[in-house]
Amino acid sequence: MSLVTAEIKSKADELYHGDGICQEKSKKLLTEISLPNGLLPLKDMEECGYVKETGFVWLKQKKSTTHKFEKIGKLVSYAPEVTAYVENGKIKKLTGVKTKELLVWVSLSDIYVDDPPTGKITFKTPSGLFRTFPASAFENEEAANKDVKDKKEVKEAKGAVEV
Repeated sequence: MSLVTAEIKSKADELYHGDGICQEKSKKLLTEISLPNGLLPLKDMEECGYVKETGFVWLKQKKSTTHKFEKIGKLVSYAPEVTAYVENGKIKKLTGVKTKELLVWVSLSDIYVDDPPTGKITFKTPSGLFRTFPASAFENEEAANKDVKDKKEVKEAKGAVEV
């Protein structure tokens, strides 16, 4: 059963359909709340929405997916519907996300970065267990490479202007 009702959708400040726009908006939201933009690598997204008043966010994809964060060697499973409440530096009451610890899949309920920033991100389970990793392990490498490329192009452009 979906946690996203017609009533919630009617209150949405932002509601998008289609993989391209949902990918873009989900990464933008993560960046706006000071979290790594590669934290939710969903595929074939059909819908995403955001209710700013409550911070409620939902992301729907065609089917569940599993992603391995190579830098830390962790496998994470994303259900067809992922929901959460977001605020600056935090994701709370997360549903639809599990990580594999040893041989067991464990649900995640909260994700947050330290304040003041230390470059670390913490993942918490409903039972209170937690793990901390470098936040850089969850940055979208495509975006990071684009930033490096953009900076290089700006530097080259400045060099061209100065000559």
